[in-house]
Amino acid sequence: MNLRLQKLRKLLKEQNLDAILIASLPNIIYFTNFSAFTTIDRDAYLLITKNKQYIFTHGIYKEAVEKQVSHFELISIQRENPIGLAVKKLVAEQKINKLGFEAFDLRVNEYDRLVTFINKKILVPTDLVHQLRLIKTPDEIRSIKDACKLGDKAYSHMLKNLRTGITEKKLAFDLEFFIKNHGADISFPPIVAFGSNASMIHHVPTDTKLKRNSLILMDFGVKLNNYCSDMTRTVFTGIATEKQKEVYEIVLNAQKKAVDTLQSSILNPKSLINAVDIDKTAREYIIANGYPSMPHSLGHGIGLEVHESPRLTMISKDLLKPGMAFSIEPGIYLPDEFGVRIEDLYAIENNELKQLTNSPKNFTEV
Repeated sequence: MNLRLQKLRKLLKEQNLDAILIASLPNIIYFTNFSAFTTIDRDAYLLITKNKQYIFTHGIYKEAVEKQVSHFELISIQRENPIGLAVKKLVAEQKINKLGFEAFDLRVNEYDRLVTFINKKILVPTDLVHQLRLIKTPDEIRSIKDACKLGDKAYSHMLKNLRTGITEKKLAFDLEFFIKNHGADISFPPIVAFGSNASMIHHVPTDTKLKRNSLILMDFGVKLNNYCSDMTRTVFTGIATEKQKEVYEIVLNAQKKAVDTLQSSILNPKSLINAVDIDKTAREYIIANGYPSMPHSLGHGIGLEVHESPRLTMISKDLLKPGMAFSIEPGIYLPDEFGVRIEDLYAIENNELKQLTNSPKNFTEV
């Protein structure tokens, strides 16, 4: 944690900032490793200056924070001492003239309350922590791998328990129960879609029952020790149609081509790896085979959040570099018919592309 603070303070110096006010929950976890705060309410803030760090939270968290976040000075916030007033006192005490803040995360009413106490002229919108989280340490990648391993076990368990008559909701519940029963949590609500429902990319599980000779799309993730996994598999019960088989092979080959392009770029030390080029490789292959372009990006970063940078999109300006972890997830979606998506996580380590999810993805009829 101290190394993360050192890196942040280096960025503060480079950006000519005296301090930064952190509101984003994943960013708070990044510096404190404390994950008991919720997203329902604004439970905490961090203020990090050039030589001190403070955590602001409510009394209900006081005991836990004192025990688990001892490297931060705790300041209680309450009606008599709202966050704006608490920060105002430190601004004066620490002589803070330029205060970075996470404008992307604050609600408008939170910002309005803040500037009733603090002169808005000293506030500088910034996203410095994003720059630190973009490149994972070996320990962070190991944490993602651990989440992926449990995800692989969950997928294997689900395959063994597929049966006609089960509903999407029940399968999603069983998946979540398995993950939680193994000491982890889901990184997002599982997507379980049968048949034509799989053409809806973010389908919410329903009471639709699994039939013989149907398609099953499962998109789910594990959150273990604060780090996320994400994986999608598409399988078939009974006998798949020729069209379903064709679409599956095209999606699988699109992923392989994107991976091959990425691996070739990594092996060329002089090559800049543009995320947009990896997206383009898979997207153009799908279109060349007569199917519609993906209505989503080819991939996204993974870490404390299931969706973070880098972005592998048609307009991305991100460069893929060592230490980055991300998904590659091509798909084909045919409304009122079916959809196929295959998603795996990868990381660039020591100038090698490592696949982090390892569940089988060969065409499967169960």
